[in-house]
Amino acid sequence: MEAILILLSVIVALLLVPAALLLWLYLHDKAQTEHSVLRNYPVLGKLRYLIEKMGPELRQYLFNNDREGKPFNRREFEFVNKAGKYADRMLGFGAERDYEQGGYYLANAMFPVQDEDLKRERERQRPVDTYLYTIDKSELFSRKEHRHPAQLDPAYLQESEWVVLGAGTARQPFRVKGLIGQSAMSYGSLGSRAITALSRGLARAGGTWMNTGEGSVSPYHLEGGADLIMQISSGLFGVRTEDGAFAMDQFRQQAQRPQIKAFELKLGQGAKTRGGHVDGKKITAEIAAIRNIPQGQDVDSPNRFPDIATPEALLRFVHELREEGGKPVGIKIVVGSELDADRLVAAMQETDIVPDFVTVDGSEGGTGASYYELAYSVGLPAFAAVPLVDDLLRRYGLRARTKLIASGKLITPDKIAMALALGADLVNIARGFMISVGCIMSQVCHTNTCPVGVATTDPKLERALTVEEKEYRVANYLITLREGLFELAAVAGLDSPTQFTRAHLVYDDAFTRRTRLQAGGAGATVEPGGAAATKGSGVGD
Repeated sequence: MEAILILLSVIVALLLVPAALLLWLYLHDKAQTEHSVLRNYPVLGKLRYLIEKMGPELRQYLFNNDREGKPFNRREFEFVNKAGKYADRMLGFGAERDYEQGGYYLANAMFPVQDEDLKRERERQRPVDTYLYTIDKSELFSRKEHRHPAQLDPAYLQESEWVVLGAGTARQPFRVKGLIGQSAMSYGSLGSRAITALSRGLARAGGTWMNTGEGSVSPYHLEGGADLIMQISSGLFGVRTEDGAFAMDQFRQQAQRPQIKAFELKLGQGAKTRGGHVDGKKITAEIAAIRNIPQGQDVDSPNRFPDIATPEALLRFVHELREEGGKPVGIKIVVGSELDADRLVAAMQETDIVPDFVTVDGSEGGTGASYYELAYSVGLPAFAAVPLVDDLLRRYGLRARTKLIASGKLITPDKIAMALALGADLVNIARGFMISVGCIMSQVCHTNTCPVGVATTDPKLERALTVEEKEYRVANYLITLREGLFELAAVAGLDSPTQFTRAHLVYDDAFTRRTRLQAGGAGATVEPGGAAATKGSGVGD
């Protein structure tokens, strides 16, 4: 009898506790004033917020098709991961591109170049030691693969094709034998393990560079031995006094570092055309010391360099740094106004001071933290901005005196080739390299809660990232991009990807094409879009 009473008591408790909880939630939701839906639909209304919270993940993994996701779709994300793990660019059956929509296409040659005729370094190069994965079994509920040592051809350019920053202006020019480098990513925006893996991987692949981002040079940027471009922003991190003024003595010290090959003055970034922002949660004691800023406080760089408000002042600063440091100095800009861009290039001609490179960041570029209105609506995309700057430099006769670096979602070989065809000499990639070290595009970079330990300085979260694994994926991804770029050059009838011009790019305006066909009949002539100007032609050459 006693046992039955105990059992009944347990059953009653199991029924009463949930009922009491539901009653409390019901009364609480009815009484609260923050959410209207909960006042009208207590308890049940919470399902709305639960589904809303799960929405981004549901769309990313279940409901978006393979080419719908933003900022990168599933196919682009898959490309980076396959390149990093398997050095693989293959696909089966066919592309999923919507060929009924307009867009850029690369013009192939009727008679492509043979692989042995490509201008890639062969005689002196050594293979890159790395690790690749091989899939042993891949089924619905079972997947097995193993990692094994491998060697990859680094796909360097022949010396005659190297791109030189600072030729004729800097005492120590920077010679690059690959066209792809890592865009600006600071220690603080990314964690120490992510920066270390990138540094090691880029150094392993060679022929590239690593932009430090505006947060100055950290030990993790230096660790792998990769060539560095040190970025200097309006916050002057790494070259500033305690009160935020520029410190020339600190700049000279940075210029003496052998790994730093060039400097970049950041005027703007694609997703944040104002000064940068770093959440105080990310500012550890170490980061504060590197940047010479207070620990644990939000950091906002000024909207521009405090003492630079005209193109002429900017160019004088470029000249001063180049003279003091002896190394190439460039600028990073976001182009929104053609008039402003014209004034800048005109000032270069008037002062006879030309930056060694101009990084043109498209408005589609990424960031660790920015404001909605800046990321969505300010500045031109890379494919519009790069040819605009290229044309201006030619118009003023300055194109041969500087190099253009393009950035903005250029994470696959075809997008890189298109940027080169539109006028770029080199290409920067940030988010592609982030994906190669484990980024899953959760889009919480600004919260210091990155679930895979990439965009966080939280030691507990950083533990997820294994440097000894990810450094090889970085190297494999970069080498695979360079291989794909050579492949596209050959198909276009070129023996080097440095030779892409606008003549190799066609814009297919599907709407205009269909309109013409309807108006003119089946025999109507359809003209390809886009100018046929080349890097070797124009007023400025």
